[in-house]
Amino acid sequence: MPLYSHLSQTTRERVRDGEVVPILSGCESATRQLVLLWPQLGDFDSLEYAWWLQRETAQLQAAGVAVRAVGIGDRASGQQFCRYTGFPEDQLFVDPTAALHQSLGLYSGLSLKLPGLSPGQNGWLNLLLMCAGIGSPGTLAEVFRGYRGDRRAPQLIANDAEIQAPPLPPLKGSFFRWAGGEGFQRPFELATLRLRNMGEVLSHWKTYVPDSAYLTQRGATFLFNAQGELLYEHRDRAILGFAETMSHPLQFLQHHLKPAPDSP
Repeated sequence: MPLYSHLSQTTRERVRDGEVVPILSGCESATRQLVLLWPQLGDFDSLEYAWWLQRETAQLQAAGVAVRAVGIGDRASGQQFCRYTGFPEDQLFVDPTAALHQSLGLYSGLSLKLPGLSPGQNGWLNLLLMCAGIGSPGTLAEVFRGYRGDRRAPQLIANDAEIQAPPLPPLKGSFFRWAGGEGFQRPFELATLRLRNMGEVLSHWKTYVPDSAYLTQRGATFLFNAQGELLYEHRDRAILGFAETMSHPLQFLQHHLKPAPDSP
């Protein structure tokens, strides 16, 4: 079955109201449809991707791009995720068993199975190995980029913003200017945002991850035009590999972000 047809016929629970409806419902008038398959909603990739989307909300709306995301978890996971990230509840759907991810052949991650361990325990083992770069190419380099900084990437924290990322004390964005200025991703800037995400997830772990059997499952990005033709796709192969260009995760959208023509 063609990819768009498969997605348009897929129903999942919508976080806003708990209704099981087609995941592309409400996208009929969009000029483009950005469909995201996210890992666990408590995964670094899901939280970070939502953060980038929030930065570009105005541009996406001006370009007529409808966003729909399906994350691994249940409705409680989705509600907590939306409260924390600001991602709209009517655009997020949940898939407790990653069935859609698996039906699309997305990378399930490292899948070692040690005798005597439960699926959840094996999930933890494989996740830890992937965080160390095993079966997860590029993960360690991306972790180090978060600490090292990246002059190719935009500044992530406004100088007048305050970041709460325990156990660190509250930090003003201007704190990162000591690293050489502003206007680019400064050293420790991205690492601080990731630390904040980690604190959020660990403090609500059972909510974000109701079933740890799917901890390693990776996601994907699909962009379609109004006719359902695939314009772009990226299938994740690693933790912290949710974008082709991690310094600009939404770079692929640039030539699609033209304001939609005015309706007659």
